[in-house]
Amino acid sequence: MAGRIAVIGSNNVDLVATVPRMPAPGETLAGTGFSTGFGGKGANQAVAAARLGSAVTMVTRTGDDGFGRDMRRNLLAAGIDLTHVTKAPGLPNGVASILVDPAGENTIVIVAGANAALSPADVDRAAPDLARCDLILLQLEIPLDTVYHTVALAARLGLGVILNPAPAAPGLDLSRLRGLAWICPNETELSQLTGLAVETPAQIEAAARRLYAQDLGNVVVTLGARGAALVTAAGTTAIPALTVAPVDTTGAGDAFVGAFAHHLAAGNAPERALRLASAYAALSVTRPGAQSSYATPDEFAAFLAAQPSTVQS
Repeated sequence: MAGRIAVIGSNNVDLVATVPRMPAPGETLAGTGFSTGFGGKGANQAVAAARLGSAVTMVTRTGDDGFGRDMRRNLLAAGIDLTHVTKAPGLPNGVASILVDPAGENTIVIVAGANAALSPADVDRAAPDLARCDLILLQLEIPLDTVYHTVALAARLGLGVILNPAPAAPGLDLSRLRGLAWICPNETELSQLTGLAVETPAQIEAAARRLYAQDLGNVVVTLGARGAALVTAAGTTAIPALTVAPVDTTGAGDAFVGAFAHHLAAGNAPERALRLASAYAALSVTRPGAQSSYATPDEFAAFLAAQPSTVQS
């Protein structure tokens, strides 16, 4: 049975150029292709959860431009509740300029646009609908005051919050995030949040334990092709990754977080939800784009059926 998820976060239009290699500083390089798509960490996670079958409400600001109009149409087509998707007068939509090399690796430059206008008042207006959800998803592509306000509101509503602290935000006050249910950084973000090295599994666990000790909830460290690490009071569990041939890693972390939220809200145990999320992210990197790479339940089931028995649908 699918759950209800609220995503409070960003949306961006992706401008994607494929390149034979990443350019050096100051270099002009001829690209091999170009496409536009829909992204933003909030919208990506919302679409992943909705595509898997969750009922998703999104609280976000779109631009007062053509990109904003297109984004609203895209979210509607994904089955997301647009009640709290509002236009930011006079502001452009958020955009992301993305370079993708032949190995599927990417570099991304984000311009916040309307995302910077998402305010605590927007969250308060959505509170009656948030109260009917099973959990809230947050990221850091919106103002930090809005993030802190949402965490406090969720506590008053008795809702669990999953925070994906991405991109890492200078000045993030961890003391204002106490009471999270889950925090899901990648290795780089984990190092920036803790100031610790994360070059070995032991170092990753030590850094994750430091986060856990600050009342930031259970910690899930995403490790790309190496899977993820789950750190709770009970110990540390390695979440394996599936071996695939990557085409484009854009949005893979968001596929993981959105799928984790979906499976958790549907009533799965955390470790099972994480194994399914890892598999969903693996499937996403075999396809181009961010949201365009996210599988439907039937596509995901077919992918799982072809995998070893360690991952079951």
